[in-house]
Amino acid sequence: MKLFVQINVAFGVLLVFILSAIAVLFHFVLLDHFITVQKNDMQQASATISTHMQADSVAMSGVTGAASVANVTSVTTQPSAAAVAISPITATLTPVLGFDAVITDNDSNIVYSTLPASTLHITAQKLDNVSGVQIVQEGKDERFLVASKTIDAGMLTLFTPMSKIQAIEKSLLGRLLVVLCIGGALVFLLSLVITRKLIKPLMQLQGELRKVENRRFSEVKRIRAGGEIGVVAETVYDMAEELEKYNRIQKQFIQNASHELKTPLMSIAGYAEGIRDGIFEGEDVRKGLDVIISESGRLKNIVTEMTLLAKLDGEEHIFRMDAVPIAEMITETIERINPLLVRNGLAVEVDYSDEAARRTVIRADRDKLLQALLNVVSNATRYARKEIRIRISRGKKQIDISITDDGDGIPSSLLPHLFHRFVKGKDGETGLGLAISRAIVERCGGCIAARNHETGGADVSMRFPAA
Repeated sequence: MKLFVQINVAFGVLLVFILSAIAVLFHFVLLDHFITVQKNDMQQASATISTHMQADSVAMSGVTGAASVANVTSVTTQPSAAAVAISPITATLTPVLGFDAVITDNDSNIVYSTLPASTLHITAQKLDNVSGVQIVQEGKDERFLVASKTIDAGMLTLFTPMSKIQAIEKSLLGRLLVVLCIGGALVFLLSLVITRKLIKPLMQLQGELRKVENRRFSEVKRIRAGGEIGVVAETVYDMAEELEKYNRIQKQFIQNASHELKTPLMSIAGYAEGIRDGIFEGEDVRKGLDVIISESGRLKNIVTEMTLLAKLDGEEHIFRMDAVPIAEMITETIERINPLLVRNGLAVEVDYSDEAARRTVIRADRDKLLQALLNVVSNATRYARKEIRIRISRGKKQIDISITDDGDGIPSSLLPHLFHRFVKGKDGETGLGLAISRAIVERCGGCIAARNHETGGADVSMRFPAA
């Protein structure tokens, strides 16, 4: 099931559950509210009727000889004199107020009632030996809502059927349910629109990831989206760019490696075949063997450096980080390349910006860092005319090592690619030395860059974080 469908189905189920819970809650809240309001109205009405009856009783105080009280079935059909005296106010008020009324004397005999006798008779059948009026007055009949008030003549009880309250509640609840359903439908439709808008970038991102899976890195497009999805989309786009660049470099590396390996192999094979077939004789045989030995050594160097590069790119355990004094590293580097310096008639000047720079220590793999320095300095010996200058300076958070020669500088066409594999200048050897230096420096947490110095010559600088 698609994510879009899953989200909307889950939201729809949740929405139905919430609306159902709200409907049930509304039902009980509304019913309780209407019952409370009706009880208050009935209590106020009973108090009003009682007040008027007391006033009428005072006005009729001269009348004597109250009639005997009839039973429940004869009250409504043949009212007594007392009923006649009591009934005018109740007959006037109860229809207006919308309640039924029953008046009983102190002996619980019905003096006046607006309830049908059949209703009271049916109610009385529910409980043996108890009158229907008493059942209703005591609130035992769930069909009625009751409010009682003691008066001089006995007890005034107002009734209203629960069915009336329930009908009002159901009517209002029905309208509320319609409103809730319409609101729920609108919310669900809005959720569809919002979900589709949120899911659309994900679906597009899925398509771009398919391109990455199929190694079509150059076809990956940037997806415009907000929030976390936008961050992920931007990351995927950047990853595709890096993979495309890496893929391009790998292809170029294979092509260059094939070329670099093929050249010495062709020389070796050519001279070996010539010697075997007798083409070379005498001194030529010795020269051919020298070429074979020389090209074999060059081939060995290429393979060694390629293996080192592969290890630097993919193996973590070959680096053993330690505190390395810069001054010792510079001294050892100069000692190692001294034969080259003597042969080319070059001098090396080492310049520390201050005493703190001389005592500087960085965290690095000592042997690997020495290899990086040797590669850069030996490369400078090929192009320097008279002097190579090494300058070490220390900042608050970094250490800079600058190696400058007084040669012709780096061709501008080579500068952007100088630290790539198999990129070499006019007198370069394998084209892997500076690439190895860059890999080592970066693994040590630093960075390396090259430029042409203002006064002429190449300037290769390395920056490391302070230990």
